[in-house]
Amino acid sequence: MLGILGGLGPAASCYLYQMLIDHTPATCDQDHIDIVISSRASTPDRTAFILGKSKEDPFAVMEQDGFSLVNYGATVLAIPCNTAHYFYDRLAEALPVPVLNMPRLTVEDAKASGCTKLGILATDGTLAAETYQLACQRAGIGWAQPSPEHQKGITSVIYDDIKQGRRANMVKFAAAVADLKSQGCDRAVLGCTELSLVKRDEHLDNFFIDSTEVLCRHALLACGVTPVGF
Repeated sequence: MLGILGGLGPAASCYLYQMLIDHTPATCDQDHIDIVISSRASTPDRTAFILGKSKEDPFAVMEQDGFSLVNYGATVLAIPCNTAHYFYDRLAEALPVPVLNMPRLTVEDAKASGCTKLGILATDGTLAAETYQLACQRAGIGWAQPSPEHQKGITSVIYDDIKQGRRANMVKFAAAVADLKSQGCDRAVLGCTELSLVKRDEHLDNFFIDSTEVLCRHALLACGVTPVGF
């Protein structure tokens, strides 16, 4: 049984759930995997805590919900929030079941596809935590992030557009992508699950590797299902 530690934010968790359904080879209800979802949207903001703008530590809430999912029967957990992986090591150590590491899996998949330098499109918190930078270093590939000016644009897309239920400002998004390409990136990660919705809504091309798609694929594999449609 897959446990989804969600609500970080709600739209991203909903999208992962739909994606799991869409990529499962099923002819009836019983062919789908069993899933239990925690969507605690009241979890304190991850980026604010990482950047020292808030003293509300999200870890206690995440740990509590992780145990709740396990007690319900989850045998493997997925967290559809890249920024929340700042707490991954503590959470994985505390919980008695495997926890999929979305950033590491995404970088490994990028490398396997031939990527040599990965552009990072993510929240300020994920960048400050060096989640993807460390994953790239571990995988032996290069990385780059947008300039401060273009990072402000990505932050606006995440918080002012997607999290408020609006379509992404593609002028700001495209400017950040052009910055990464000018730095020699051959692929870019949508390293915030809100940005995965940009790929869905704006039909982005294969320059982008979607961390939510990666998490979906590995979650299905971890539950013994061979995904279809990727």
